[in-house]
Amino acid sequence: MEHKISDTAFNVFNDVRLHGEHTDVVIKVQGKNFKVHKIILCGCSPYFRTLFSTQWTNMDEQSYDIPGLSSDTMSLVIQYAYARPVLITEENVSELLVAADQFLISELIDACCHFLEANLCPENCIGTCILTEQFHSCSNLHRKAALYILQHFEDMVRVSEEFLELPLGHLEEIIAQDELNVRKEELVFEAILHWIGRAPEDRRKHIAVLLSKVRMGLMSPDYFMNDVRNNALVLESEACSDIIINAMKVIFDLHMEEPISSELVNHLSRPRLPFEILLAIGGWSISNPTNEVEAYDSRADCWVNVTQEDELPRAYHGLAVLDGFVYCLGGFDSEHYFSSVRKFNPITMTWQEVAPMYERRCYVSVAVLDGLIYAIGGFNGFARLKTAERYNTNANQWTMMAPMNVRRSDASATTLRGKVYICGGFTGVECLFSAESFNPVTNQWSLIAPMRSRRSGVGVITYGNLVYAVGGFDGAARLRSAEAYDPLNDTWHDIQSMINPRSNFGIEVVDDQLVVVGGFNGNSTCRDVEYYDWRTNEWDEACDMSVSRSAVSCCVISGLPDVTQYVVDRDALQTLDESESD
Repeated sequence: MEHKISDTAFNVFNDVRLHGEHTDVVIKVQGKNFKVHKIILCGCSPYFRTLFSTQWTNMDEQSYDIPGLSSDTMSLVIQYAYARPVLITEENVSELLVAADQFLISELIDACCHFLEANLCPENCIGTCILTEQFHSCSNLHRKAALYILQHFEDMVRVSEEFLELPLGHLEEIIAQDELNVRKEELVFEAILHWIGRAPEDRRKHIAVLLSKVRMGLMSPDYFMNDVRNNALVLESEACSDIIINAMKVIFDLHMEEPISSELVNHLSRPRLPFEILLAIGGWSISNPTNEVEAYDSRADCWVNVTQEDELPRAYHGLAVLDGFVYCLGGFDSEHYFSSVRKFNPITMTWQEVAPMYERRCYVSVAVLDGLIYAIGGFNGFARLKTAERYNTNANQWTMMAPMNVRRSDASATTLRGKVYICGGFTGVECLFSAESFNPVTNQWSLIAPMRSRRSGVGVITYGNLVYAVGGFDGAARLRSAEAYDPLNDTWHDIQSMINPRSNFGIEVVDDQLVVVGGFNGNSTCRDVEYYDWRTNEWDEACDMSVSRSAVSCCVISGLPDVTQYVVDRDALQTLDESESD
């Protein structure tokens, strides 16, 4: 039987303390006296047990000066010792953590670390990282804060005052990392200028050591020549001359008298590791369903095969990402129509079965909203469906919800501003113009403005503040066209058409670009990949998948503690580049 001191007893102890009864020691901090009971502090802190044991006197009431902390913080420590609730805030957490570490109060250390982790953001991640660096007991939080800085570097540089006060050594270490999450290497150079600009007279001398960490081989030639090479700080630094010359050799592939070393080439053009990984799972390859899983490494523009041998072939399925897990819903394997749902752990790279849907759903549309996974419409082997259901991961349970207004298979769904949107599809008779939205508050579907084209096998995704409907089949041909919906005025407008026509393809947003993967082009399954940037309203081609497939589904996983199993090995990539140049 477990015995604990009751809350009532601690209420009495604290009341006795506040009245100065039976206290036997005085803690002095900043001129303020705290009358407390030795036994209570000993029970909370090994520090005080040692202190009171080694400085024993015959006095009835002893006093101890505790330097290095405020009286407010000491008051919180005493509150904690007497089992009083302690309110941890942004203002007191740093000093409270220092005190908890000094007094060896492990549970209070954990509470401070939990608070810091829960409130980690671009504005405070540097301070948290530097604070926790000095405490062995905070090593886990220190690693998380360091990773947060790398993963949110662009946001952090834009909003953090702490960044501008970062010590030189810390800045060097950050920008040298493969894990630094920057879409363009130009942003690293601009971050350096931003940091120097805080105290230019003191910091301009550091331009060379910081520039040497920038991977200028990844920059556009125009930016390098106009903004880096001709920058005033770079021009005035003799130490930058060799750095610039070596970068020019790599960027422009110059062959000079002294050839550049492969190690330097690797340093200057080594791709950073991506924060987001796009997974293309399953699909229909030529004439059969496939179990192939490929990961797209956007920073190196290449695909990596991460297929698990025990995964079964599946096509026309849906994918959802929630709480760091990937859920694969429904689909078809050329014989069976599935209601089953499989859950993938991207860290352990293992699959497990979870609760099945109520209905078999091939050509299913999937979306995530407010922590719930929606499975909408599809084909059960006999009929096109207008039913919909949603999954609660905590309860491992599906619940039927209001049906759509229209039967839809081969549609696609997304979420925006608290609603689910589903567009296009096939009724079994015709390809659809129509689209509708679901409001979870009213549990009701409402038709919205129809698209400009019929689209079955369409790709639908939220990009920015719009819903995009891309490609598909209009009943006569596979489409290149795309359009975007603005829910604020219930209207669609055309955007630039894709380079290639396609239906039943994967679609996702990676690094703030809309990416389409594979599909059927009207003649065959394809492996080509292209991406759209709303800023330019243009499509560009990316690296092809290794396997051609339609009926493929894609998702994006982000923030993995280790992405190396999903990306091409950077050292192997350099070796490959050298062999190709030979």
